[in-house]
Amino acid sequence: MFTTVLIANRGEIALRVARTCRELGLRVVAVYSTEDRDAAVVDLADEAVCIGPGPARSSYLNMSAILEAARRTGADAVHPGYGFLSEVPDFAEACEAYGITFVGPPAAVIERLGDKAAARATMAAAGLPMLPGSDGPVQCPDLAVNVAAGIGYPVIVKAVAGGGGRGMQVVHEPADLVRQFREVKSAAQSLFGDDRLYLERYLPTARHVEVQILCDQYGDGVYLGLRDCSAQRRRQKIIEETPAPGLPADLARQMGEAALRGALATGYVGAGTFEFLVDHDGGFHFMEVNCRIQVEHPVTELTHGVDLVREQLLIAAGERLSLRQEDLVPRGAAMECRINAEDPARDFVPAPGRLVELTLPGGPFVRVDTDAYQGGRVSPAYDPLLAKLVVWAPDRPQALLRMRRALGEFHAAGPGLSTNRDFLLAVLDHPQFIEGTHDTSLVAGINLTGARGLTEEASIG
Repeated sequence: MFTTVLIANRGEIALRVARTCRELGLRVVAVYSTEDRDAAVVDLADEAVCIGPGPARSSYLNMSAILEAARRTGADAVHPGYGFLSEVPDFAEACEAYGITFVGPPAAVIERLGDKAAARATMAAAGLPMLPGSDGPVQCPDLAVNVAAGIGYPVIVKAVAGGGGRGMQVVHEPADLVRQFREVKSAAQSLFGDDRLYLERYLPTARHVEVQILCDQYGDGVYLGLRDCSAQRRRQKIIEETPAPGLPADLARQMGEAALRGALATGYVGAGTFEFLVDHDGGFHFMEVNCRIQVEHPVTELTHGVDLVREQLLIAAGERLSLRQEDLVPRGAAMECRINAEDPARDFVPAPGRLVELTLPGGPFVRVDTDAYQGGRVSPAYDPLLAKLVVWAPDRPQALLRMRRALGEFHAAGPGLSTNRDFLLAVLDHPQFIEGTHDTSLVAGINLTGARGLTEEASIG
């Protein structure tokens, strides 16, 4: 087992990883930008190293600075959290070259699955069901026109290197394809440094369901239930829950087994998530793999009684997976709401500021993952996630009631600061969400008192 873990991240996930490291008796090294010098994880860590100024490219994306911090502090493992460098194969490879354990899949696996076209081909070979789409990257608009004609409209144009809802565009009409193809290609080059694109059939009203997997270094793996992430705004998840409401048990089992089969076929190691679209006929279709811990991992932890970060660390240390599939029977229902510092009345523009007032919910089976504290500050330099509010209950109706109550207790205020709390409550009160019949089109058109109606198209992932 390694002795010192450097957490190459910030915010709530850095604090969450640090806590599990402490429980395992591991020494914790935090890295921080000048913007985050007062972060909670800096105080909790055994040692903290400033790695650069506020902009992420100069700090949390600066591989050299992070590796130098690891060298200086004697860190023998790096946990990348989610986002930033968590799915950058060059970083995983550099850690290995420095003799540092990267808490995640091997670099070659990250590279193969991070290339969405290659991942699609790999999973098709493993027998996972696919939406109609291009066989590989589509290099030019003329070829895209021919491919789209074979797929059938609407199609979605996606960046091979994309993720997190970025680098994609839905095309409804053939006349719009060339223009939108070029726009996505340009955006992909700007965002990811890779302008390769591929095409898939677009399902405007599908459900977004994902499977959590864990695999060790010895070819063993398990899946830990399914999460429904269909409540999305602009293709960004805002509410996640498990189990996926209304999904037949046999279909859930098929999806779990398919995800695990795909993971083992690639030599996957660590925690990962296989994302699927489920159509209204009960068919499921592979979307992508996330080679990291997910933002929404707490709902799986609450229903399965498993610390996923602990399992990540033990697997990375070379231990065999101690979990058996037959023992992983979920209990109850869990739900997570992402509370963001953004203003729904101004088209959800980020609304950071100082937390003059902060009240966090409590009570039975309520978990709040956050690094926010009263007097602290939500920085404008990073993602506006303020807190993840997670609840558990014996069944979904009780979980929904508990989430409403807990959201009602949440309060954050300060100059310039706004949150999406009331918008989340509006989503929870939508009849389709209450019934568990919603899909990725749910959020479009929801009106919030005091905010203008939303007009964005249905999202998918």
